[in-house]
Amino acid sequence: MKTYRHEIFTRDIEKNIREGIWQPGYKLPSVRALKEKYGASVSTIQRGYEDLLMRGLVKNLPRSGYFVARQQVTEKPAKAVRQPVVRDAVFQHGLSATTAQPGNRLQLSAFHVAAPGDLMIPQKLLLRTLQQVVRSEGAGLLRYYPASGSPALKEQIIQRAAGYGTLFQAAELLITDGALQALYIALSAACMPGDVVAVESPSVFSVLQVISVLQLRVVEIPVGRDGYDVDVLHKVCTRTRIKAIIVTPNFHNPTGTCLSVDQQQALLAIAQRHDIALIENDIYGDLHFSGSRPPTIKALDDSGLVMTFSSYAKTLAPGIRLGWLSAGRYLSRAEQVRFALGSSVSPVFQETVTRLLQTHSYDRHLRSFRTQLAKNAWLTLNLVSCAFPEGTSLTMPAGGYHCWIQLPSRTDMDAFYKACEQIGVRFTPGSVFSFSDTFRYCFRLVFADTYTAARKRAIKKAGAALQ
Repeated sequence: MKTYRHEIFTRDIEKNIREGIWQPGYKLPSVRALKEKYGASVSTIQRGYEDLLMRGLVKNLPRSGYFVARQQVTEKPAKAVRQPVVRDAVFQHGLSATTAQPGNRLQLSAFHVAAPGDLMIPQKLLLRTLQQVVRSEGAGLLRYYPASGSPALKEQIIQRAAGYGTLFQAAELLITDGALQALYIALSAACMPGDVVAVESPSVFSVLQVISVLQLRVVEIPVGRDGYDVDVLHKVCTRTRIKAIIVTPNFHNPTGTCLSVDQQQALLAIAQRHDIALIENDIYGDLHFSGSRPPTIKALDDSGLVMTFSSYAKTLAPGIRLGWLSAGRYLSRAEQVRFALGSSVSPVFQETVTRLLQTHSYDRHLRSFRTQLAKNAWLTLNLVSCAFPEGTSLTMPAGGYHCWIQLPSRTDMDAFYKACEQIGVRFTPGSVFSFSDTFRYCFRLVFADTYTAARKRAIKKAGAALQ
């Protein structure tokens, strides 16, 4: 540690003050006296006194000299009491069952996180594009972007949507921090606390949490092998005032089902008849395994009741927190909610995705990604069919990356999940997909990661644990 020349005398003065030998008001030796005593220069003595002044040990009275300052009495701080951290056990269980924990994804065969695995993410493409954006945009990335989002990004979203028959207007599009924020905005724009919303059953945990946080009430509409049960929704809407319907028409999470155009039209007709906001989750629409991209309900709507949202976290990388919402007739309120959640979405992500869309790199990646997902889906079907006991049922999805599996009702599910932990494999329990216990014997398997030999063995061992 560096020392200074003036410390040869300031240490002595400080010691006398700290030990109470020199009391407040005591006149300290003059500059000349200290110069002679310590053999130091005048400038050294003056710097020493300046140091003592800054530390509050002495005070200077013009033409009178230096005096011991009155010391501030500091009370000994009371011992800090650590308050217990209170958490919601149900929420923590659901969070653990659906999200990656630090380090766990490398140690476990994780089939519970609905996001592309590291080897399925176009890492080189993303990192190269990010570097290009930083070089070309420079300091502009450090400023606020328009509250509703980049006009160039909106234009690219509009052009892509037109390719599958969905027409958006730039004015109605809001760029968001991912799909979940888009859902939050849509529900906030259409509903007030205490309102009733119709939600798919099973429904993804994060959707249920948004509903809970907004203090909305829920009616669960079954989603089976044939998709969304429109008949049940019709009956519910005739006897209950529903303010919003949340639906995933294309490759529903977790069942993987897809609504036909007839089902979409019937669903929209109910919403229009009862003047209900229809919130369409289209985050998996780009992930069809074959044929053309499935249509959206938004493409059928001329009333403005449909609010469609999507994001790039499911198709590019989970860390790309960028989504969008077409707010329809609810735009005015949606804009206010969006601004209240933060005045701007990451400029870096907006520019990166814009460039990927402009250069068609996004579509090239999608073709490769869809091919790998289709292979994984068939491999999952074969692994589960061979390894799990008779009576196990699962639906082969036509897109997305979820497989919904139901075990025989005789299964001890607690013992099954305990065996899975010992094996080192994790699935998402069916219990987190509903506010009820309807899906106790179900679980979701996500196949959005590369199938290594270890991951294949993990599924086989999980099935063997049930035999």
